[in-house]
Amino acid sequence: MSNVKTLPSWRALTQHGVMAQANHDEVARLNVLTHLNLHLSSRVIPGLRQVYEKNVHPAFVKDHGREPETRHEVRKVMMEDGYCQLWSALRRNTMEMRHQTGRSMVLRQAGALSNKVEQLNKDCDTLQLDPTIEVPANINQVDIHCQPGCYYQEYFDQDVTVAASYDVGLFVTTAGLLGALSDGGGQAIANWLKTEHPNFKPKRILDLGCTVGHNAVPLAQAFPDAEVIAIDVATPCLRYAHARAKSLGVDNIRFVQANAESLPQYADESFDLITSAMFWHEASHQMLPKALKTIQRLLKPEGLTIHLEQPQYHGKSVFEQFMRDWDTYYNNEPYWGPMHDLDLAEQLDKAGFDGSAMFEIGVVAKVDEKIFGKSAAGDSGEDYGRAPVWNAFGIWKNKQ
Repeated sequence: MSNVKTLPSWRALTQHGVMAQANHDEVARLNVLTHLNLHLSSRVIPGLRQVYEKNVHPAFVKDHGREPETRHEVRKVMMEDGYCQLWSALRRNTMEMRHQTGRSMVLRQAGALSNKVEQLNKDCDTLQLDPTIEVPANINQVDIHCQPGCYYQEYFDQDVTVAASYDVGLFVTTAGLLGALSDGGGQAIANWLKTEHPNFKPKRILDLGCTVGHNAVPLAQAFPDAEVIAIDVATPCLRYAHARAKSLGVDNIRFVQANAESLPQYADESFDLITSAMFWHEASHQMLPKALKTIQRLLKPEGLTIHLEQPQYHGKSVFEQFMRDWDTYYNNEPYWGPMHDLDLAEQLDKAGFDGSAMFEIGVVAKVDEKIFGKSAAGDSGEDYGRAPVWNAFGIWKNKQ
């Protein structure tokens, strides 16, 4: 008997004011893909470790007279194994099918979605678009995680389809464990701050790479007296994110089109809290240090910067590194591996922080457990990067 739990339907998601509407067949496709992802993580991935430990690893040691030294050596031999090839193909195809389903769903109602967004955004000064902002190379040269058009492509005036499709599909990849608004990560950070640092009450918050606002909205709700500024380079995402927040009754966020590498419009030491969610693994080695220097410049003394990411590779077995690195080679995430190789404390040092003060915490997505179940580590199988369990790293600026 399978011990894989039954998940709620995609329809359990909150149908906010700009959420694409799904018909019966679309919901069925999304649910099938969600359960397939869960099956891969809970039933297929454990077999990969057995393949490695019983077959691939012994054969490598016999052939080379030594242990494999890098994840790249492990990848080369693992991807020659039929079981691993099958898992990899299924994982890639679930992502592609997620986007196929989401895209077809939003494109059939593209005009209606754009009209809803436009009406909610009308005459609002809290949406600031800037057509002079260029989409950087690390974003515009690849359809990240296989999403057609990535985050930024527009196919007609006022188009928001790439953003709407992204919002629709997160349920599939995370098996619903980000909650009814797919914002469990942002809720987790807000909850951690309230619990661990109850006296920290930021008045000005900056969220980097906000996409559709999954991180910014929970922070704005947790700190209603704060001014939240959420930035991104992608016009469709900003339009959609602003309208989504408005439809949820959240009015203390300003969505701004800007590049995190340089934010000259904001004064030095003008933010109490600077955050991001799954942002850095899409940053190139050229972009990342510039953005960290910008954060250091903008953060107030005793301010906090904290970021949700997957854990760095250092200290992990070469097998686990190989598993976590799958996205680098097979999910259109070329910066994933290089970013997770970095010494983050060293990078913070170079940006002007005291890197020795960096901390790391495990953050589990905060969701409505009555609907979605408990999203604890290992709850649905270790998926090496897709489970709703993150490594948050952060640093307090000059805090004694």
